[in-house]
Amino acid sequence: MFQTVDPKSLNLNPFSMLDDQWMLVTAGTPERCNTMTASWGGLGILWGVPMATAYVRPQRYTNQFMKESEYFTLSFFSEDYRPQLNLCGSKSGRDTDKVKECGFTAAAGAGNAPYFEEADLVLVCRKRMAMPMDPAAVPEDVKKKSYHDDFHDIYWGEIVEALKKA
Repeated sequence: MFQTVDPKSLNLNPFSMLDDQWMLVTAGTPERCNTMTASWGGLGILWGVPMATAYVRPQRYTNQFMKESEYFTLSFFSEDYRPQLNLCGSKSGRDTDKVKECGFTAAAGAGNAPYFEEADLVLVCRKRMAMPMDPAAVPEDVKKKSYHDDFHDIYWGEIVEALKKA
């Protein structure tokens, strides 16, 4: 059971949540969605509202859903779900029904955005802006470490609903 909370009331460490705990980025509808594990992103205030950023490589199946959807979700899970997060980061939704294989239960947030009832925290985001990363703007040391020729698309989403496990 989730309760809706004000995103500003959340007492969390976004550095640990993203880098250590990971998250699922999900777009589409509860009936037809794709999800992927991510450990890159950001949380903060932009344009006077709570905002999240998600970075998705163009070849990822989830990117197609992100482009087509007005809403997306970021879901955070307990460590008990590490095997499912590993699966969602290593298999493509083109070939695998990841939601079914993980045993997740899809639900609908604001804007009919898909999320999973097994999560501890869900941030429902309304896509406000999206653009491909400019390779010329990426520092050379970062390119060598993190890129070959497939730079991320960046999605900014206004957090319109925060759902916390009660």
